[in-house]
Amino acid sequence: MNTPLPPKTCTIDRLVTKEEDVQRVLNGTKTATRRNGRYADPGEIMELQGKRYEVYAVYEQTLGELTDEDAQTEGFANLEEYKQYILSLHAGMPWIPHMKMWVHQFRLV
Repeated sequence: MNTPLPPKTCTIDRLVTKEEDVQRVLNGTKTATRRNGRYADPGEIMELQGKRYEVYAVYEQTLGELTDEDAQTEGFANLEEYKQYILSLHAGMPWIPHMKMWVHQFRLV
């Protein structure tokens, strides 16, 4: 049985906003994004530069559970590269393995 998702904390139009991330989505290397809140429901459509992407999965994951494969869905070669990118965006943020993030997976429609 699927557990209902909690209320969204933001809107889908804020899911992917950094220009380098937008480019990763458009070139097909980024198929997921992790946020500290829930920005979309499965089935919602995100539009980036005229292209439409369907969010097909939304679930929680801790930083400690991340793998190289997860980092690749974010458009990075490996977990260390992704970790350095995230820490560069959030000055002073520690990488806390038990910190929970919301994973939003999407695909071009």
